[in-house]
Amino acid sequence: YRGLISTSGNNKPVYIGTDFTRTATGRGRDSVRITSNHQWDHGLFILDLTHMPVGCGTWPAFWLTNPDWPYKGEIDIIEGVNNNTIDQTTLHTSDGCQMSSESTGEFTGHWAYGPSGPSTNCFVNASNQYHNAGCGITGNDNSYGVPFNNNNGGVYALEWTGSFIRSFFFARSHIPQDITDMRPDPNSWGKPYAYFTLGPNCPASHFKQQQVVINLTFCGDWAGAVFGQQCPGKGY
Repeated sequence: YRGLISTSGNNKPVYIGTDFTRTATGRGRDSVRITSNHQWDHGLFILDLTHMPVGCGTWPAFWLTNPDWPYKGEIDIIEGVNNNTIDQTTLHTSDGCQMSSESTGEFTGHWAYGPSGPSTNCFVNASNQYHNAGCGITGNDNSYGVPFNNNNGGVYALEWTGSFIRSFFFARSHIPQDITDMRPDPNSWGKPYAYFTLGPNCPASHFKQQQVVINLTFCGDWAGAVFGQQCPGKGY
């Protein structure tokens, strides 16, 4: 549609973009959101990406969700805004999913911060956190934005079981051979950058019937809220 999506055939790269030639008016700039028809209750989700949208006002994402949100959960695999250079993986749930007891030794990333400290409560209306912040863990340097593109991208992988959710990022020069061979073995990949235990503090029932979504939003709740801070003088 209008050149926003294209591919040259099976097992070839897919282009998913936006209208970058015309001046946006009215409801805004044309973009793309793709949602899978299939739903999953667990799985291993891998995306090989060579380039992502960057710049002020952009909010690209690769994530899992269900229309019965937040009661069936949301798992954000790739997400960032504006000029970010580090990815963030985040869970969003109904009440009763708490990660404050998660050992930081399980992952290489860092908890995202809110107004009162680490955002470890996945509940979308948690007190002492930004609204709908969820529980997020930021990843490795150069895992997002301009540095990601300059390095020809890389591979993201998220494994979701009945016991945990964990995320990995591999730069282009460090992609495991088992992924290249299409026989992925997450247990051989070392420590993930994000790890969330599912159990008494966050029952696995918070995540059900997830659909895969890939999209580009302009501004919105997150990118728009921090636009003035991250992109001063670039607009309003």
